[in-house]
Amino acid sequence: MKSLKLAAAALAFFGSWHAADAAAQGAGYLTDTRGAIVKDAFNLCWRTAYWSPALAVAECDPDLVPKPAPRPAPAAVPRPAAPAPAPKPAAKPVAKPVAKPAAAAPKRCDATVTLQNDEVFAFNKADLNPAARAHLDKDVVGRLAGCAVVDSVVIEGHADRLGSHQYNQKLSERRAESVKKYLASKGVAANKIETIGMGKTVPAKFCPDTKNRKELIACLAPSRRAIVFVKGPGK
Repeated sequence: MKSLKLAAAALAFFGSWHAADAAAQGAGYLTDTRGAIVKDAFNLCWRTAYWSPALAVAECDPDLVPKPAPRPAPAAVPRPAAPAPAPKPAAKPVAKPVAKPAAAAPKRCDATVTLQNDEVFAFNKADLNPAARAHLDKDVVGRLAGCAVVDSVVIEGHADRLGSHQYNQKLSERRAESVKKYLASKGVAANKIETIGMGKTVPAKFCPDTKNRKELIACLAPSRRAIVFVKGPGK
């Protein structure tokens, strides 16, 4: 206890002597006769009454001292440019293949022929009239002459809506058969001809029932027809 009091008294005497000297110089920290900053038992610097953050030194208050600016990075030394690659030899021109002309589409002798207008069948009849025969000669028999091979000849017979379904079905079949018989007489192979009766299922014209029977029969005439479908490659 006695030694502690003696140390404190000595420190007070020493501090007062140097504090006066530091005050005269306006220093921020107390220094000894060697000019070194005086520190306490906790290694903390003694500040004078003149101390301010502007007087802080790194030894005592490193957090208050401005950090030195980082040194600029050394300038990069540019590398010498790689030598340009030697030019490649020019490619030899490749001759374009000559396009072959497209093969012409094979000719066909396909046709669809409809008996109409004055060529249609009379009411309740299946006989061909002269106008119908002339039309078949020109557009069916004449067309078949241009076929290399006759693949098929399909004949549809049609009826108007007057009468029952059963009756008109049979009537339409007879009309198709009349056309087949005529074409066979002109040299068309009968085994290449197919007939179909459509009855009154595909009318060509619609007529109101307000007409009298004679007018209605005349109005429905376009439905009493035959249609011929020819298929085969041309010559």
